[in-house]
Amino acid sequence: MGTIRKVLGGTVSLSALIAASSVTFIAMDAAPAAAAPVGEIVVVGSRRGGRSVFNSPVPIDVVSAQDIERSATIPGEVGELLQALVPSVNFPRQSNSGPSDHIRALQLRGMNPDQVLVLVNGKRRHISSVLQLDTKIGLGTAPVDFNTIATNSIQRIEVLRDGAGSQYGSDAIAGVVNIILKDGAEGGLLTGSFGLHHTDFKPTGQNITDGETFTFAGDAGFSIFNDGFLRIGAEYVNRNSTNRAGFDTLPFFEAFTPPNTAVIGQRNFAPGDGDSESVNLFYNAEIPVNANVDIYSFGTYSNKDSQGAAFFRYPDSSTNILAVNPGGFRPVTQGDNMDFSVTGGARGKTGGDWNWDLSALYGYNNFEFGLKNSLNASLGITSPTSFDLAEYSYGQLVVNADVSREFEMAALTSGNIALGLEYRHEMFETKAGDPASFAAGPDITKDPGAQAGPGLRPVDEVDVNRDTFGAYVDLELDLTEDLLLQLSGRFENYDDFGEALTGKAAAHWEIMPNFAIRGSVSNSFRAPALTQSSFQFGTTSFGAGGALVSGLHLPVSNPIAQALGARRLKEETSMNYSVGFTAQPDDRISLAIDFFRIDVDDRITRSERFDEAVIEPFISGMFGVSGIESVTYMTNAVDTKTTGVDVVANYTQDAFNGVFDFNVGFNYSKTRIKRIAATPMELVAIGVTKAIVGIEESNTIETAAPKTKLVLTSTWSNDRFALLARATRFGEATRVFDFGGGFPPPQTYSAEWSIDFDVEVNLTEQISLAVGANNVLDNYPDLSSADINFFGNLPYDVLSPIGSNGAFYYVRTAFRF
Repeated sequence: MGTIRKVLGGTVSLSALIAASSVTFIAMDAAPAAAAPVGEIVVVGSRRGGRSVFNSPVPIDVVSAQDIERSATIPGEVGELLQALVPSVNFPRQSNSGPSDHIRALQLRGMNPDQVLVLVNGKRRHISSVLQLDTKIGLGTAPVDFNTIATNSIQRIEVLRDGAGSQYGSDAIAGVVNIILKDGAEGGLLTGSFGLHHTDFKPTGQNITDGETFTFAGDAGFSIFNDGFLRIGAEYVNRNSTNRAGFDTLPFFEAFTPPNTAVIGQRNFAPGDGDSESVNLFYNAEIPVNANVDIYSFGTYSNKDSQGAAFFRYPDSSTNILAVNPGGFRPVTQGDNMDFSVTGGARGKTGGDWNWDLSALYGYNNFEFGLKNSLNASLGITSPTSFDLAEYSYGQLVVNADVSREFEMAALTSGNIALGLEYRHEMFETKAGDPASFAAGPDITKDPGAQAGPGLRPVDEVDVNRDTFGAYVDLELDLTEDLLLQLSGRFENYDDFGEALTGKAAAHWEIMPNFAIRGSVSNSFRAPALTQSSFQFGTTSFGAGGALVSGLHLPVSNPIAQALGARRLKEETSMNYSVGFTAQPDDRISLAIDFFRIDVDDRITRSERFDEAVIEPFISGMFGVSGIESVTYMTNAVDTKTTGVDVVANYTQDAFNGVFDFNVGFNYSKTRIKRIAATPMELVAIGVTKAIVGIEESNTIETAAPKTKLVLTSTWSNDRFALLARATRFGEATRVFDFGGGFPPPQTYSAEWSIDFDVEVNLTEQISLAVGANNVLDNYPDLSSADINFFGNLPYDVLSPIGSNGAFYYVRTAFRF
């Protein structure tokens, strides 16, 4: 496993990243942020430029660099601050979830994490290399890892809350998140912070202080080649673990022997955040060649070492060797996550008033997954206690050619046309863990493979790639001074699954001064990720008489999976509808309300585990392979309908020698399953009648995420002070667990409030000091019921948006130059 010290030692330098970039960056100008939210000039959603939040035909949220700095959240986490600042975003802090402890997924409007397209400076961001199969939210997805981007690199974040597949291609079903990097040739910022959790943990009656978090970040701008600029920066984050385990009462299925009963009453588990250490780097550069041509380049780099908690292994069990761990043990998962992206290009204007942009980018994610404090009990006392489980890699090369120009057709009609081509090459590769991580040793009374593993076997390694070609046309027409019409269409061809054609129509009509109605209708799609169509994994255990038996997750191309009903994955398709209005009676007040509906067909998810007694003899008889007792695969099995409303209101007023701002943000998103595919006829023919998608995944899709979220934010600032107070209400959510045998206990967790604050004082023109807190009232979700809390060990649900860490307090200082 790698370490952060590789980065600090100079393994990767910003100069190397810059040298690797040839030419520029975006097809759309990145304008500086403005003060008033409705007047914010945005890039996403329009290729014309100069569009504001207020006159956009679709809803857009804008988060400024100042919002990020004063977000009153755990520092160093882009996903966490988006949850705090954008009402339609959900970012659960999953725990005891394998790789999901290390790569957390973000939801928009309660939809799947991979149904959100992420851009950086208007360019497609690559996804992570890990298919999440040990998680609740985002099961079977490989989402973008937001936390690989330095928070201090961001000039603003634009969140487009509408389908945009015809404008940007695959994945933009729920919307688009566009992260604009800082630019400018002058000035800089150095910040440092320290924070920790201090909480009254009622399940154990303890006052706990943990989760100590230290951050240091800096960025600066430099003038290069006369009128060019180079912006560089770095962010270092070191966070200690948290533990919110209850007292163990010993599961009934464990032996009540003296070694096991000795651990009753202890805190044996560790739900919460693991230790982590990360370094994030960025650069952004622009050089004018002449009056008509600029070259650009930008890039990001991240290396994060993190740990996660696995379930406790009891002393007297098939998972342990008493001579090695007389008190049992809790494996610790380890992640070494390396991520980088480099973009370069050139843009300019021809004599015929055509704007052009040629660009190329390469993004790459490598995740090494390991274990410590573990054991392969079947190997006996010679078993290692640390293991390399697997290595996952994903790469994406994107080449774009874009042209656009404004035009006038009549006295009151002007517009903009944009055309573009895109080529995309993707690769996905997995490598096996060390042999001891998946080995079946000589002791058939013990479980084979590393506990909290096992490792990936050589037979499960994959190395695949695909090519995609796309073309789009985008037209904006100002039919009158008050009426805007936007039309777009896109065609994409994938060499692994086929073609997709999408279109969009949107309009904005200012029916009276400062009051407008807007709406859109579009279809979008999401191509199956390479990770979804090709990932393979297997577990091994000892069956009757010591015979080896396996449980497999198979790619849909595998003949065994196809014999059990797997089909080639096709794209998810959506129809998006949006209608709303914006109002700005004066410069102090603004209001936007947007209603939406998203119909998604053929959602991709993991199938249920088919483990009936007929599975093994069927596979053995048809393929001559014995011992395969269970199989899962990915499938287009679900159609859904998501409906809801977004409300954003803002009031600004000069008060007390400063500026007072009050903002209300509200989101309601409700997803319902319209169809679940029938059990494949291949399974029915051999006597398997289990539904292809079960109770737990249906719960994840429909009710595991809160339907409502209300964010009330008040700020006041002048030249000396800046104050923020925020109250967030997370709506109720329901969890359902399927323990088998017809016992799926549900629990609905009630709505919860989180109160946050940030107080900053400028000690000088350059130096500031701030204190703040997240969840200052130390609120927790409802206690989980006895059916769900795993025998007292997991008193709180780890998916609650309010989290289960309690209050977080911090101090922050900044130096501006």
